[in-house]
Amino acid sequence: MQEHEPLQRLLSAGWQPGQRILTIGFSKRKHRMLMRWLRPWGEQGRKDAAVRFVWGNQGHAVSKLAQVHVEDGMIRSVGLGADLVTPLSWVFDTKGMYFDATRPSDLEHMLKNCQLGPERLQRAADLRERLVAQKITKYNLAGEVWQRPGKAKHVILVAGQVETDASIRLGAAHVRSNSDLLQAARQMRPDSYIVYKPHPDVQAGLRAGALSAQLHGLYDELVTQADINSLYAHIDELHVISSLAGFEALLRGIKVVCHGMPFYAGWGLCEAPNMSQEVLARRGRAATLDELVACVLLSYASYRSPYDGSEWTAEQALDELAAQSAHSSRQITVFTKLRRRVLAAWARWRGYF
Repeated sequence: MQEHEPLQRLLSAGWQPGQRILTIGFSKRKHRMLMRWLRPWGEQGRKDAAVRFVWGNQGHAVSKLAQVHVEDGMIRSVGLGADLVTPLSWVFDTKGMYFDATRPSDLEHMLKNCQLGPERLQRAADLRERLVAQKITKYNLAGEVWQRPGKAKHVILVAGQVETDASIRLGAAHVRSNSDLLQAARQMRPDSYIVYKPHPDVQAGLRAGALSAQLHGLYDELVTQADINSLYAHIDELHVISSLAGFEALLRGIKVVCHGMPFYAGWGLCEAPNMSQEVLARRGRAATLDELVACVLLSYASYRSPYDGSEWTAEQALDELAAQSAHSSRQITVFTKLRRRVLAAWARWRGYF
């Protein structure tokens, strides 16, 4: 598996530089992002080549077209996607998508069939250590330092999600909401100290998933402004449905309980009580943590410079995120607050939550 593998997957799906690409289900802004991202690949080896895009919608008939599924990568940005922050990474999947447990994906195929040499595994181990040491997460949001309660013997972090997210629709079992998740965590660990952290998009009022007042008794502490890294440093266990926080916790050596079927479950790395037999049979092997890191961050995702569009390695993306995090303000600007209110009002008007 090489650095250019995302491009090879696009070519294997039938795309050729210069062909028209129809983007389905993208906002116009994300359509423009993807156009900028793919254009350098389209121009490789041909001075006259260009990626031609058409912004589409769900009404287009695409059953006979070669399809590639696109999503933000796991090392994304300093700031929320819902705040319109441009990602540093994307993933392209010709079979399904990493969060869709209903069918195979390119990532699942990689993990099931990977045969990685010692150099690749060492690179993955080094990358994992850097991620932890530099406190890199998907969104890299600044926050307050959280302190573990002195008398708590066993602390669980329950990471909330956007309840309308495709990762729940396509990767959950019977636990499909934040209230379901909290109830399941309390039932499994009745004597633990449970800390609940809502998803940043939900907390910002941009997505669905807020708890009703009568459910507040399911947790011992609500944290909304805490830096996720300060939580990772002081908890004993993390409970998620399918959140990427579970992947981040695994990198940090934290025990993870998945109540859904995320891409990192089913490989013997975390507890997953609700995995279906079909998904278990499809994944079908035990993987090491460094195999997971190598497939997810080195082979599956692609990275580009936000400055000149050149292709980056995962390590270069980490350098950029670390630099941006060091210089980012810890204050949410008045403009961002206003934009969030406008986006939230628009989402409610459209019936998203």
